[in-house]
Amino acid sequence: MGYIVRYRFLSSKWFKAYFLIFLGAILIASGYVFFITPHRIVPGGIYGISIVLHHTFGTPVGLMALAFNIPLTIVGIKVLGPRFGIKTITGFILTSTFIDSLSYFYGDQPLLNEDPLLSSIYGGAMIGLGVGFLFKAKATCGGTDVIAMMLGKWTKWPLGRLMMMVDSVIVVFGSVIFGNWAIPLYSLVAIFFMGKVIDVVLQGISYDKVTLIISEQHMLIGEKIIHHLNRGATIFQGKGMFNGSEKNMIFTVLNRRELLMLEEFINQIDPKAFVIVMNADEILGHGFRSLNEKMSDD
Repeated sequence: MGYIVRYRFLSSKWFKAYFLIFLGAILIASGYVFFITPHRIVPGGIYGISIVLHHTFGTPVGLMALAFNIPLTIVGIKVLGPRFGIKTITGFILTSTFIDSLSYFYGDQPLLNEDPLLSSIYGGAMIGLGVGFLFKAKATCGGTDVIAMMLGKWTKWPLGRLMMMVDSVIVVFGSVIFGNWAIPLYSLVAIFFMGKVIDVVLQGISYDKVTLIISEQHMLIGEKIIHHLNRGATIFQGKGMFNGSEKNMIFTVLNRRELLMLEEFINQIDPKAFVIVMNADEILGHGFRSLNEKMSDD
């Protein structure tokens, strides 16, 4: 049972988790009903299959998703072990219920009637926000991730690749059934924005940069980082493969303003320095948000 995260019943964490599940399910349902489903966009997953069936046979999207998710979860528990707790089951039941309830009262007309591209952006962002809330509650809304995990156990392939393959098959399936090859583009746009918003919800928006610097003036650069920018730095020793010379590399993390100041300083003292700048999705530790703070927020 080690895969399942449990909270004490009626504790503050319990209330927070189920509030996030409730809010996430509403957002996911709204994204599908108001933007994705009416335009026949198929962003992969169980809900993508349900959208195809809805427009082909008139079946309710939420009910069909539930019909897929329940047996998938049962089989997943048998194959993978107890990875799917009551929060995940609550998540996909609420999502399916809200989808069909909103569809019943609102109908099949999109909010943006003549703009499927903008609908895919709005819908993907809204669904991504909802899925992010579910993930923060240590839950999911079910779907093809269960299929991918089972295939991963049997094939030993990476989970990310399998999820991409399963979702791609569903997107192509929808395009063939609907006879509209604009659908893959809109679906990819929706999937892209879903992923980006999920990352923002889970990791926050980071303006920090990871910087690697190779320079003969590494001591002066280190002093600038520590004494003027008030940041920490680490020196790694290495050897250049081209000529075998010893190299000292500085590793540090800065915000954009500090990075600009450091680059100006490096240009003054060593214009030939080798500088690598990378985006940092998340930084936890001294001088930044602590790991304990993040776990407390989650």
